[in-house]
Amino acid sequence: MPSASTGASTIVDASAATAVRTEAAPAPATSTGAAPLDVVPADSRMAPGGPGYRRMSFALFLAGVATFALLYSTQALLPLISGDFGVTASTASWTVSAATGALALFVLPLSALSERFGRRTLMTASLAIAVAVGLLVPFAPSVGWLVALRAVQGAALAGLPVSAMAYLAEEVRPKALITAIGLFVAGNSVGGMSGRVITGWVAQEWGWRVALGVIGLIAVGCAVAFRLLLPAPKHFRAGSLRPAVLVRTVRGHLANPLLCRLYAIGALFMTVFGAVYTVIGYRLTDAPFSLPQGIIGSIFLVYLVGTVSASTAGKLVARLGRRGALYLAGGTTTAGLLVSLADSLPLILLGLVLITAGFFAGHAVASSSVSHTAKEGRAQASALYQSAYYLGSSAGGTLGAVAFHAGGWAGTVALGLLAVLGVVTITVVGSHAARTQRRLVAVHR
Repeated sequence: MPSASTGASTIVDASAATAVRTEAAPAPATSTGAAPLDVVPADSRMAPGGPGYRRMSFALFLAGVATFALLYSTQALLPLISGDFGVTASTASWTVSAATGALALFVLPLSALSERFGRRTLMTASLAIAVAVGLLVPFAPSVGWLVALRAVQGAALAGLPVSAMAYLAEEVRPKALITAIGLFVAGNSVGGMSGRVITGWVAQEWGWRVALGVIGLIAVGCAVAFRLLLPAPKHFRAGSLRPAVLVRTVRGHLANPLLCRLYAIGALFMTVFGAVYTVIGYRLTDAPFSLPQGIIGSIFLVYLVGTVSASTAGKLVARLGRRGALYLAGGTTTAGLLVSLADSLPLILLGLVLITAGFFAGHAVASSSVSHTAKEGRAQASALYQSAYYLGSSAGGTLGAVAFHAGGWAGTVALGLLAVLGVVTITVVGSHAARTQRRLVAVHR
């Protein structure tokens, strides 16, 4: 089907290899006997060890670093922001929730621009605007202005994750897709970690405004390197910007039960993660820990565990299957939440390690499954996942702060356990639906 009729880019996949070769075979040769330049062989997509794969992986890794460093730049600084502006934790948490919420709202409209103007173009524009706003954020005169600038920053960043997922689905061979997406998610974890660690230590010496300025400058470097390194797309085909086409594509994705389950799983995992990391700074600054800001920022070094778990998601799925990997991720997150209840700093750190490992593994499995499941309109399919995911982040940040005020850390843990229960329930429903489908197929045969 032509891409103009679906709003999707044309994807060359392994199952279409024969058709592509058949269409390319009769093309006339040039005077030198070479194939015409506009014929793209079926196996030209990138794979580990192949040309361009390393550059692509590093470029998207840097994009992930910049995205998460900017998006969550205020999270480790919330106690300082509360003190400077004289606001509660719930109010300060909006500096995070406004950014993630705006990203969730704008990700679907920007996915349509990605289909029309290209993945690399939109990713470049998104990073450029977000970086420019990031250089203004440190000068916010009030918490209201800070929240507003963060919302603009989140809206700008909305074009990057969805375009990155679609770019990978189009330019990377199917067998390498989960690994490639895992590396992009690993970049997210490094960005989230480095942003929080750097801001923690810088803020301890020079204040939260200087800390945010440093993150903005780091993001500038990542954005420039990303644009220079990312290979030009070879398999993108421009789609339509007509609203009716977008609505039809989105309606088709929302009618797919598997995609809807994956969207819900991403949102619930992120609810846990957003709640835990929004509140943890307040817990550790209070007695009996009373840790300084630099040490609290260093707590986010546990994100390195997420880097490992996300990048090995492909192996996990190969061994346990998608649902088995999700069960393991949910169980690991649950164990981390329960361990973190102890009033012991080593056990709290162990709990954060388990929560982080479980979250990033679950996110990598769910997001890569969306790209694998959607056969057309991949940008919109990924956009819906990202929208649900970041709505979960906003909900987790806000509800986590409210639960912390109401019941302390135990209240935040209770919210997280409820979200994980939702993940497990949805996965069980999916397993039952898959078995039912297999029985029906067997009967009809």
